[in-house]
Amino acid sequence: MSLHPRVAIVTGGGRGLGRAMALALAEAGARVIVSAARERGEIEAVAEEAESRFGERRVVPVVGDVTRDAECVWLVEAALRRFGRLDVLVNNAGRGMRYVSADFLTAPTRFWEVAPSIWRMVIETNVVGPFLMAHAAAPAMIAAGWGRIVNISISRETMRRRGFSPYGPSKAALESETIIWAQDLAGTGVTVNALLPGGAALTGMIPDGVPPDVRANFLDPAIMGPPVVWLASERSDGVTGRRFVAARWRTDLAEAEAAEAAAEEAGWTGK
Repeated sequence: MSLHPRVAIVTGGGRGLGRAMALALAEAGARVIVSAARERGEIEAVAEEAESRFGERRVVPVVGDVTRDAECVWLVEAALRRFGRLDVLVNNAGRGMRYVSADFLTAPTRFWEVAPSIWRMVIETNVVGPFLMAHAAAPAMIAAGWGRIVNISISRETMRRRGFSPYGPSKAALESETIIWAQDLAGTGVTVNALLPGGAALTGMIPDGVPPDVRANFLDPAIMGPPVVWLASERSDGVTGRRFVAARWRTDLAEAEAAEAAAEEAGWTGK
């Protein structure tokens, strides 16, 4: 119950990494609003699972599209109306390469072959969406003198990977947002960090046709739980402008040691 009475929003919380983080935060005692742009059934299922596991309604499903200004404000207001506070924002909602091609892992799509409408959709979700959510959430956190913004990122190798436009560029932009926002919020008590799995994770972004032997090597989304709980807690006070690789988080170490082992500088270091 280390996060009680903290309140968190996890965007894209109905499946994959978002579901895993929402449940981990709820298990640690936080109240969590999980959002989805359209899939109400998925976020309701997460809320019901949490209630079954923890014996109380710790997860609240709210439909909201992070690419729409008013709906981002609505999500923040939903937290403030229901719980009177907002402490943690996890910017997880995202669009991946599946929207470009079902064969993106084996047949790279060159950037001029990507439909402009798909490019805009990915950028609006992965870059504009986190900005709109942070823009709506930051004032309440600053007023409270404490808050956490966690942006879900990817490996730098994936940002450079051939055929990974616009997904790679979108996450490179999110890394830039992370380091700039951390500087903008310095001294407010609100921190901004990035969190990534550290490899391909078994989420809805993986094509259905991936062979079972390959799929077996993908990371379990549950690895995001321990680092996101630490980032959402007072134990990460003062840590900002960093990125944390969940696959390097060792649960056999004390949290501070595990965090140090998993940490890197956010953004581009020039190395």
